[in-house]
Order: sequence, then C-alpha cells, then structure tokens
Amino acid sequence: MIDSDYKPKQLLTKREKEVFELLVQDKTTKDIAQELFISQKTVRNHISNAMQKLGVKGRSQAVVELLRMGELKL
Repeated sequence: MIDSDYKPKQLLTKREKEVFELLVQDKTTKDIAQELFISQKTVRNHISNAMQKLGVKGRSQAVVELLRMGELKL
C-alpha cells in the first residue's frame, strides 16, 4: 500500500526553517524572536538544533549548507 500523503522528510522543522529564512535577511536573534513571537532563547535553540543536524559549527556555515542543499533561498 502506498501512502499518497508521503512527503520526503524535511531536514529542518517548519520553525527552524522560518528562523533561518529570517536569519538570511540579516535579522538579529532579537528581531527573529519578536517577529515569530518566541523568546530569544528559543531562537538560539532552533539555530543550535539545526546546526547539530547539519554537523556545522556556526550560523554562517549552517546558512551556506542549507543554501547548498536547496533548503534555503536567498
């Protein structure tokens, strides 16, 4: 039986992706927190979780990797 609702697993959660989409627009952690109605700590957690999944050691490396993979657009 084939699941017609099957979607390939996204690397990032919807929220992690939203955070990085704002990050590439040169938004600060504070800006992102205000825009998404979450705390700055939560923003940092999302960024940290995404960096772990990608196996990178910084925000800019994470952005480069996500762009390369087509997960983010500029």
